[in-house]
Amino acid sequence: MSLIKINNENGISEITIDRPEALNAMNPEVVAEFTSVIQDTVENKETGVIIITGAGDKAFIAGADIKSMQKMSAEEALAYGKAGQKLTMLIESSPKPVIAAVNGFALGGGCEIAMACHIRIASENASFGQPEVKLGLLPGWGGTQRLPKIIGVGRANELITTGKIINAEEALRIGLANGVCPHDELLSNVRKMASTILRNGPRAIASSLHCIQEGLAAPIKEGLEIEVQEFSKLFHHDERMEGLTAFIEKRQANFRD
Repeated sequence: MSLIKINNENGISEITIDRPEALNAMNPEVVAEFTSVIQDTVENKETGVIIITGAGDKAFIAGADIKSMQKMSAEEALAYGKAGQKLTMLIESSPKPVIAAVNGFALGGGCEIAMACHIRIASENASFGQPEVKLGLLPGWGGTQRLPKIIGVGRANELITTGKIINAEEALRIGLANGVCPHDELLSNVRKMASTILRNGPRAIASSLHCIQEGLAAPIKEGLEIEVQEFSKLFHHDERMEGLTAFIEKRQANFRD
């Protein structure tokens, strides 16, 4: 039975981790299936925006499956960590925006998956944290790398070393969440955001995401060179002409038909 549900509609692909009885925890089987689904969705020409969420009302992804980790050898843990890092890199490097609709616990690997998404919208009952040190472990799917870049080194040091879990409002205050809304409005709000994104140029969006990701690891001069090269490349495509012409003609650009 599939552990991942996907719904494709109007250019939006909603991916749901479907293990509510386990708070959508990630065991190796879920990671493998999720990775395959993400890859297929990114390559789907009909998809313009991807939404990731969790089944049920309690959890986005509560983290890695503790019972499965308890039985792992160091070699198995290495493979599991690399599999999780592959998944988060696929999400982060997607040329199509990925929005996390965080509907509950986003802990450990769940927080790391949320951080790999380009945008994070949380319901009021959401919570975030990297509590791995309480288990004698550390965040192994990118938490030590992404969290400092998102919220700053000092706050990341605090959250990771204390294992502290924070609520949605605190996540919003420190920049870990982009927005917070009532639980029953979460998906409708995220879908509205996805629809707004779909009105914009897909090549321009993909190039913007590429510049942002590459620039994070580059000195400012290298980042600026990446940016200007991507800017000029867009002038090779009809998308640019449609956008400029639509602006002059005072109409909505039609990028996707």
